[in-house]
Amino acid sequence: MTKKIDLSGVLTAITVPIIGLAIFTIMWSVAAGQVKTSLGHFPSPAEVYRQFNNLVVEHREEREKAAAFYARQEKRNAKWLAADRPDKVRHRAYTGKETFFDQILTSILTVFVGFLLGAIIAIPIGIVSGLSNFAYQALNPIIQILKPVSPLAWLPLVTMVVSAMYVSNDPMFAKSFVTSAITVTLCCLWPTLINTSVGVSSVEKDLMNVSKVLNLGWLTTVRKIVLPSSIPMIFTGLRLSLGIGWMVLIAAEMLAQNPGLGKFVWDEFQNGSSNSLGRIMVAVIVIGIIGFGLDRGMLLLQRWLSWDKTAILR
Repeated sequence: MTKKIDLSGVLTAITVPIIGLAIFTIMWSVAAGQVKTSLGHFPSPAEVYRQFNNLVVEHREEREKAAAFYARQEKRNAKWLAADRPDKVRHRAYTGKETFFDQILTSILTVFVGFLLGAIIAIPIGIVSGLSNFAYQALNPIIQILKPVSPLAWLPLVTMVVSAMYVSNDPMFAKSFVTSAITVTLCCLWPTLINTSVGVSSVEKDLMNVSKVLNLGWLTTVRKIVLPSSIPMIFTGLRLSLGIGWMVLIAAEMLAQNPGLGKFVWDEFQNGSSNSLGRIMVAVIVIGIIGFGLDRGMLLLQRWLSWDKTAILR
């Protein structure tokens, strides 16, 4: 039999958020007119929408400039090849300014690199500390000391280390990118490590005894018993880490000048034009939407990987 769709539940799930957003927008519009700064009134929803459209137009114009640049370059190179002067052929990258949407992609790439590095480090350590009480007692003081450290405290140290060790005439990544990614890694390690350790240590003893009876090796036990049982807790840690990493990234990009959303906000703040507040508010909303999307993505990935397919997205 086909499962009946609860239309009232679907309508409620759609209309209630819309009503909440409408009330929030009205309150925002009213409050914005009452707040006046040195750059003018606080941006209203209409002003934010107008600035977003301006950013879209600027992105398109920059793409047209890039296309024209490469067309001229190809035409010039074809001319030199026709004249049998291949030594004159040059291939240069377009060096125009980063657009708002380019900066969004840079931020997403940076946070994923930092998050993945953190997960690669934290999950194995969490598994070991969850299975070994000795390892847990040895690691716990270090975790408790380093966990509360602000990204602003890590950033100067990371900057100096990267500047000293990441030396290359033709680097694959900019130093600002590496600095921001490592800072994200250092700050999003701990939720994954702690939750993995708790999840592994909470695996039922009967399951662990079965592995001993079957004389399973350590890696087989981890792969067949420990990981499937602790996936919910591991993903709880990963979700927390990704959220923290996304928040940390914006501050790191402001100071490291990685060309992402954090740098966009900082540049607009320094610019101080009449449009700056509206553009900063666009960035704030985009940062929130992306953060929400990243969290939903992790939940969907958890449902796909976990044996429990009844997990509810909340």
